[in-house]
Amino acid sequence: MSEAIKTDVVIIGAGPVGLFAVFELGLLDMKAHLIDILDRPGGQCAELYPEKPIYDIPALPFVTGQGLVDALMQQIKPFGATFHLSDMVQTLERAGDKLFRIRTENGKQFECKAVVIAAGGGSFQPKRPPIPGIEAYEGQSVFYSVRQMEKFRGRKILIVGGGDSALDWTLNLVPVADRVTLLHRREEFRAAPDSVNKMRALVEAGKMSLLLGQVAGLEGEGGQVRAAKVKRNDGEILSVACDAVLPFFGLTMKLGPVANWGLALTEDERIPVDTEKFETSVPGVFAIGDINTYPGKLKLILSGFHEAALMAQHAYRYVYPGKRLTFQYTTSSTSLQKKLGVA
Repeated sequence: MSEAIKTDVVIIGAGPVGLFAVFELGLLDMKAHLIDILDRPGGQCAELYPEKPIYDIPALPFVTGQGLVDALMQQIKPFGATFHLSDMVQTLERAGDKLFRIRTENGKQFECKAVVIAAGGGSFQPKRPPIPGIEAYEGQSVFYSVRQMEKFRGRKILIVGGGDSALDWTLNLVPVADRVTLLHRREEFRAAPDSVNKMRALVEAGKMSLLLGQVAGLEGEGGQVRAAKVKRNDGEILSVACDAVLPFFGLTMKLGPVANWGLALTEDERIPVDTEKFETSVPGVFAIGDINTYPGKLKLILSGFHEAALMAQHAYRYVYPGKRLTFQYTTSSTSLQKKLGVA
């Protein structure tokens, strides 16, 4: 276990609402670290619909999911937030008066004064493909994400899928692996056209292989894959030699470890909060965005922004109960403008 990282606030979830929380906390001189299971900031906007249009963000008649994330990242730049990606919070516990300790799946520890849960509908969990016996290989030779490319150096990799994740990792791993085979069920891909074109160029150059079909089974012992049985679209069964399989079949939402943190939860696994502080049943732990619930709740990004603004005010009062907090406007406050670098 690593030495504890100390900060004012840990934000669990780096979607749009978690990102805007950085801004609101930063205006109050509260430093934040963000933890997210995905490999990049943006949450659902970046992972599920980066090119999908959003029409209900105030003052932006049209913006894509990725466009909104890019703008938020630019907005929070002055506050120097630290991101811990491809990681998931496992435990959250009180470690003293006004102190929480957080541990993650990757072995990181954090000590913070307040916690903000902005995890959307929960954590993204990879969808397991319908391959008989795949569970026996998971974590040893079947992986649903790539956290260290070096682990795949010199290996024979079978990547399964046709979306952005499958194509991105195909392009990234070709220079590292001994051999990469991409398997997709049809000729058309859901990934960015530029990625598809680059992949096809690598196939044409003989630097990787492309197969159309589905995995029918895995062969190997002791958790180590040695070959995949592939049923091609023409009905032929092939044995594809591989020692690592990366299925990218999309993500599903699950509450995950949040359910074990001692917070009051509703029957539909939402976190009830009040509409003054957006505090959970545990003082000092706040919940904003789609993961919370209260009378009249609307699951909208703009609602999450409103919740982040109010949460930050009360998080400051919780951490610094003796300090006076004067409400200021960014349009007229020189001190706030200095923090933003625009004074």
